[in-house]
Amino acid sequence: MSSIPIAVVDAFTDKPFSGNPAGVCLLEHPLTKEQMQAIAMEMNLSETAFVEKTNEHGNFLLRWFTPTLEIDLCGHATLASSFWMLQSGWAHEGQTVRFQTRSGELRVKCESASLTMDFPLIPTYLDIHPVFSQELFGKRIVQAAQLRRNWIFELEDEQSVRDLVPDFAKISENSEEGFIVTAQGKDYDIVSRFFGPNVGVPEDPVTGFAHCALMDYWNQKTSKTQLKAFQASKRGGILLLEKHDDRVLLKGQAVAVLRGNIYLGQ
Repeated sequence: MSSIPIAVVDAFTDKPFSGNPAGVCLLEHPLTKEQMQAIAMEMNLSETAFVEKTNEHGNFLLRWFTPTLEIDLCGHATLASSFWMLQSGWAHEGQTVRFQTRSGELRVKCESASLTMDFPLIPTYLDIHPVFSQELFGKRIVQAAQLRRNWIFELEDEQSVRDLVPDFAKISENSEEGFIVTAQGKDYDIVSRFFGPNVGVPEDPVTGFAHCALMDYWNQKTSKTQLKAFQASKRGGILLLEKHDDRVLLKGQAVAVLRGNIYLGQ
């Protein structure tokens, strides 16, 4: 019976059982898309990442799967993958690894104190949602913006973001992927939550790609190029953001909580 090693890594945290957990498979041999999707379904985490070596040193293939589909970009699973590569000897302290992905080349500087991901900034533009124009589930909307397949809703304050009770059926009906809610924070520059029922993730604990859009949204509003962000899910997670032209650096920590093998059958 063939098997491959797999780890569960909590990303955007330095404490186990917080941040956002991701499955990570470092592949010595390629898997089919069907096999990767089956593993992601079995793990039943928001994302499971699959890393494969290429013929070029420091260059890797990276793919991300939710329990239901392959996605274009996932920040926390990229952070988790880089951390586990550093722990497993696939990367080395101070090295910048390059990932070839569906969103182009992504670079991560691997350091034990923190990891820095170089991601594309996701453009946002102000708009009014056709259904949720004034309020979102009882919370007043300050303004809204669109990005690819998602909506951002800015609420009045941090407490509104924390207290919001989402209706996942209505989010599913009125978005292609999901909703990001955000506000200015008290102890952080910004706080947010992300609901993605249409990608199999009702509420994501910490969402890297959402912060690629939030950096653009808040930069347009405040002109700030550096933000300390907190995703106010039950698990919670901290991200440090820096805008550099059309790129955004996302800095965070990670911790491994489980390692083992997954069996693929005969």
